Amino acid sequence: MLEQAGIRFDVLSADIDESAHKDGGAEPGALTIALAERKALAVSERRPGDWVIGSDSVVTVGERRFDKPRHRTEAEGHLRFFSGKSMQLTSAAALARDGRVDWSQADHSTLQVRPLSDSFIADYLDSEWPDVGHCVGVFRLEGRGVQLFDAIEGSYFTTLGMPLLPLLSALRDHGLVPA
Repeated sequence: MLEQAGIRFDVLSADIDESAHKDGGAEPGALTIALAERKALAVSERRPGDWVIGSDSVVTVGERRFDKPRHRTEAEGHLRFFSGKSMQLTSAAALARDGRVDWSQADHSTLQVRPLSDSFIADYLDSEWPDVGHCVGVFRLEGRGVQLFDAIEGSYFTTLGMPLLPLLSALRDHGLVPA
């Protein structure tokens, strides 16, 4: 998304333990902001003077929160659980520099998962695995994952995994991209 928006960047791993935050009972917006900020801070401490973007996404269905599937069998289980239900995807981004967060924001999308047959799930994972294993909702909206849904409410970019329009506004406010 950033590349398509004309933003130059490097990708660096934050190498943080997300489980400490995810084990708490934080609501999805607060959780994704905390994780995005922690990631941005971790990298900004290693890159003095550089502006750093951190991001994170969480999927909830009902009261249950989902992580990225650890293996294909778990991905199948997630998709079976999602089938016919409403999924909430919360994505956040944070902007940090020199170990200080200057901006962060979360946004939500609601995705109505259509009823999924076992044969569809198998065919879908045959074509999309392991790429969707890196995605918290086991889908890439820009690929065959769009076939999982009957309806989507919310920002397209948030659904892809980052509240891009607010982030671009923050980058403009900080003079990092032309206004």
